[in-house]
Amino acid sequence: MLPWDVDDLTFDETRFRGKVRLFPLPDLVMYPHVMQPLNIFEPRYLELLNEALDSDGLIAMSVLNPGKKMLPTQKTIGHMGPQSTDRPEVLPHACLGKVVTHQRKENGQYNILVLGMRRVTIHTELPPERSFRQAEVNLLDDFCRPENDTDRADLQAALTQRFQECLPEEQSAHPALSEMLSTEIPLSVLTDLVSFAMPFNIETKCELLRENDVDRRAWILLEAMDRLPNPEPQQGSQSGYLPPFSEN
Repeated sequence: MLPWDVDDLTFDETRFRGKVRLFPLPDLVMYPHVMQPLNIFEPRYLELLNEALDSDGLIAMSVLNPGKKMLPTQKTIGHMGPQSTDRPEVLPHACLGKVVTHQRKENGQYNILVLGMRRVTIHTELPPERSFRQAEVNLLDDFCRPENDTDRADLQAALTQRFQECLPEEQSAHPALSEMLSTEIPLSVLTDLVSFAMPFNIETKCELLRENDVDRRAWILLEAMDRLPNPEPQQGSQSGYLPPFSEN
């Protein structure tokens, strides 16, 4: 697997022109500041990945509309001319991610690691010219309301405590997790990490993705975690909500 350097972990919005490759999935909501491993095997997404690796490495992780409405389109396929095709509708909010490392397997498939970079809103899906979908998007910036500045530290402390209470005991006491939560990470980063880790339904996860008011996002999380059942002890290293932490 190819390693990454510090440039792979940054996003230069001054060079971003708003056109993205769409990677729509039905049950994965990606957020900024988190990493997600993916196995790429469908031909259309192999084409998407190869183009990304040859250019900016960016992929917009979008979410299929649970209603599964189909969008009729016309696609030009070689000498056959315009052909009718259908595309499942995607929700208007997505996470712009960057491929930070990749490994090509003997069968031509890829294992990749995607780092979430920014929230985006999809305003126009482009006419299909490739096997994969493309869209024009706008960056969606996080913001914090100045009138909430004095209460934000208490809000972050409450969110951190509730997150630890929601985790199975063997995970909440993990040194790597404890160290992460004890550092002074911004509330925006904490909310995205918790949103990704918690086993919320797809509607709640999408609500958290589209909410760019950081304080409001934290309150949504607190309310959503209050609705979760209490965690029960699990057996095995893959139990609970979070993947295993690396000790390296």
